[in-house]
Amino acid sequence: MKSKENHLKRREFLKTTGKTALATLFMGSLGPAVWGAIGHGKVNVSIPTVSLNNGVKMPFLGFGTNTLRGDVGVRCVSDAISVGYRLIDTAHIYGNEEAVGEGIQTSGIDRKELFITSKLWVDDAGYEGTKRAFETSLNKLGSDYLDLYLIHRPRGDVKGSWKAMEELYEAGKIKASGVSNFLPEQLDELNSYAKVEPVINQIETHVFFQEKISYPYLKKSNTQIEAWSPFAAGRNNIFGNPTLATIGKKYNKTIAQVCLRWHYQRGVVAIPRSSQKAHMIENLNIFDFELSDEDMRTITTLDLNRTQVPEWG
Repeated sequence: MKSKENHLKRREFLKTTGKTALATLFMGSLGPAVWGAIGHGKVNVSIPTVSLNNGVKMPFLGFGTNTLRGDVGVRCVSDAISVGYRLIDTAHIYGNEEAVGEGIQTSGIDRKELFITSKLWVDDAGYEGTKRAFETSLNKLGSDYLDLYLIHRPRGDVKGSWKAMEELYEAGKIKASGVSNFLPEQLDELNSYAKVEPVINQIETHVFFQEKISYPYLKKSNTQIEAWSPFAAGRNNIFGNPTLATIGKKYNKTIAQVCLRWHYQRGVVAIPRSSQKAHMIENLNIFDFELSDEDMRTITTLDLNRTQVPEWG
């Protein structure tokens, strides 16, 4: 029910702010390049990349797939690729790797153009379990390698899992390896024995949880930050937030676009999820404006310094 309410709030915001994304998309005021591209089913947007600590380049903006399963998942992944996304994020625990793989095949895109991420769940932690789980994920995705493989949570035999991932990395089966939901002290422990340093820590961070400890720690490290819930899962009425709406009106942008631009200017990779093609397009159009220093400071005041999705902890 909450998911439906959040979608309606976002849709109402788009409808009532005629100078925001959906209106601009269909009235052409985002410019001829975007307007013309939409007509062909793809947004003419060049997504910047970040160089990870092993030299692999990763798009700063990707497509999250959690909860997108079955035929819906297939359609959404295919749609996301069709409008320009190249980073596709999934995980074993999402139960949708097969749908993601089918969506990729349906899109007809060359595998080399994509950056595919999946994650090891805690039930498969350990050396042997990791090797088996990785092969299962590859088979479901219909790929012979992953661009990024993450330990989903710091539980179980992390050391054994990391050893297996290092071997998969050395064999070329993983182009980059990292972690998710690790605290600084947990990342320090992993780095104490790791031969290959994690390239990513995918964590919960958004305007309501700006990670006052993990963010500065990771910014000083060689590990890139990635946000797995860039819109706070729609919680705390984010799409009706008056502060974000006011900032958005200055640039003719939606709240979603302000949030994603904020992540980008903080140097954080974001993977928003949507089942609506119009929202996928909207989320891509964040590279044609820049939040001012004052805007960034104002958004800092929204920080509640706590998770908005405690059930995912």
